[in-house]
Formats: sequence, structure tokens, C-alpha cells
Amino acid sequence: MKLALRFCLIIWTTFGLSLVWSAPASDGEAVASAQRKIDHIEANGKLAHPDPAPTVSSEQEINAYIASGKIQLPDGVQSVHLVGVDGTVTGTSRVDFDKIKTGGRSSNPLLSVFSGTHDVEVQAHASGSGGTGVVQVDSVMIDGAEIPHFLLELFVEKYLKPKYPEVGMDTRVALPDKIDAATIGTHKLTVVQK
Repeated sequence: MKLALRFCLIIWTTFGLSLVWSAPASDGEAVASAQRKIDHIEANGKLAHPDPAPTVSSEQEINAYIASGKIQLPDGVQSVHLVGVDGTVTGTSRVDFDKIKTGGRSSNPLLSVFSGTHDVEVQAHASGSGGTGVVQVDSVMIDGAEIPHFLLELFVEKYLKPKYPEVGMDTRVALPDKIDAATIGTHKLTVVQK
């Protein structure tokens, strides 16, 4: 499950995606609840015949878990918060693009928008079925200005692919722990294992 969360975070946070989920009543309780669910998914995935009963995680649990530091965010990405509604994830965060681009250089002036520290919002469709997770980035806004799709693709190819080869604007990945389906509902994530 940590791999699945990490995959989603790589997709979302490489553009500074921090999706705003409602604040939990107690961060400690939400982190503990999220950890129990992750442990259950990992243990269930090791069984020859996993229990197919859905595991449902709330935005509160997921955001508290991310904020707890249990998942390492890419360098330059701060304060990830997620909001999910019917297959769509939206996020906002503060991103230091210079840290993300460390080790990569470009003389292309079009890529200069990806420098310095900015507020970033990302919208993506995400789902999982048949053991495959799919994330399709729909839009990215930096400081309130939408970034053209072709610029995003240039940025991904130049700076993200060398560090995260599996990442793209449309990404498919095998889901771990015998997860057959993952569905983003209204403020919740439902995982089914087979």
C-alpha cells in the first residue's frame, strides 16, 4: 500500500499537488487509523485468497498520514493535502521547482516558468481496476495561471522521467498487495483486493 500511496504522491507532488482534505478531529487518531488500514492491506495482500471486503480510507486519514512524515515527499514539495471527488483528485501546495530540477538543466526559455517557489494546483483523474492503477493529469496551475499541456510534457520529460521513469502525464502502474480496484469517491478512497 505504501508503494501505491508513493506512486500517487509522485504523480501529484511532482507538480506540487497538495489536495485539500478536511482537517481530522485528531491527527494522531487519523494517522493511527490510516496505519492500521495500510497494515491490513499489506497483510491481506500476502494471503493466497485475500478478503475482498473493501478498505475505505477518508481524506482525513490520508492527509494526516502524509503530514506525519511517514511518506517521503520529493525534494522541494511541501504540505501535501488531497481532495478526492468521484474519480478526480485536486491538490494545492508550495513547490520549490529549483529543488525538483536539481541535476537537470535546460536552455529552453519555455521551461523558465518551472523555477523558484510557487503555489501549485493539480487536477487529475485516478483509478484502479484489474490490478492496474491509472493517473491522468488534467491540468496544472502555477500561481493561478494554467500551464499548457505541451509545457507540462516538456517538464516531465526533462526533469521528472530521469528521477521517476514511471511518471508521465498519463501513467499506468501495477497495483501492489493484490489490489484489484481503487476508487476515489467523495472524500474517500476505496480499495478492493482479490
